[in-house]
Amino acid sequence: MTFLFEDRPSDSSFVETIWRAQSERAGSFISLAASHWEMVVTRQNGKTMLTVRGPETKATPLDCSADGAWLGIRFQLGTVMPHLPASNLVDGAVNLPDAGSRSFWLHCSAWQFPDFENADTFVDRLVRDGLLVRTPVVQAALHDQLKDRSLRTAQRHFLRTTGLTYSAVRQIERARYATTRLQQGLSILDVVYEAGYFDQPHLTRSLKYYIGQTPAQIMDRSRSQQLSLLYKTAPLR
Repeated sequence: MTFLFEDRPSDSSFVETIWRAQSERAGSFISLAASHWEMVVTRQNGKTMLTVRGPETKATPLDCSADGAWLGIRFQLGTVMPHLPASNLVDGAVNLPDAGSRSFWLHCSAWQFPDFENADTFVDRLVRDGLLVRTPVVQAALHDQLKDRSLRTAQRHFLRTTGLTYSAVRQIERARYATTRLQQGLSILDVVYEAGYFDQPHLTRSLKYYIGQTPAQIMDRSRSQQLSLLYKTAPLR
């Protein structure tokens, strides 16, 4: 295994999950498709930097050097950084400039790098300073609670806010959920039914695109390539 992963829930309603990882050795891994944007603190070769990463629309093979450490804050859909929106970072990322060995520049101010323990406090300060805001229509769309807003208007707003269509988010989350269930030992046919795929070929195509592996490869732990963090999720219906 290339990485050791750990994740935890957050006290903040703006955050999906907080995770950290440590590389045991150099190697390759698959960065999974992800519908959420995140902030990632990387500590490697004596240097620290903070990266804002946008959603990822497909699985991507990457290489990793040894002795790296990462902290990730993955934000809820509908959480927005107005001056650096996720819609501008789809399949991309921005490294924020250093302000010293322990801090970085964000919106004309120096901020200390967060850690696994104080990440919630860091997010609370971002919210308090107006650097993180929430867009209710996205959560309303996810929970089918649009009320008076038209579907077309909501879809445009969803795309503008998240950088992805609702359909793309649904497909990514379903693939991640199916992968989790396969890793837990559920049969391929049971996953097809439970995750709402048409048939086994449909599941296989989806997982190859969004996860980078076939169902059989995911189930065979001895041959499966290292995957990036697969936090717990549920399919969107």
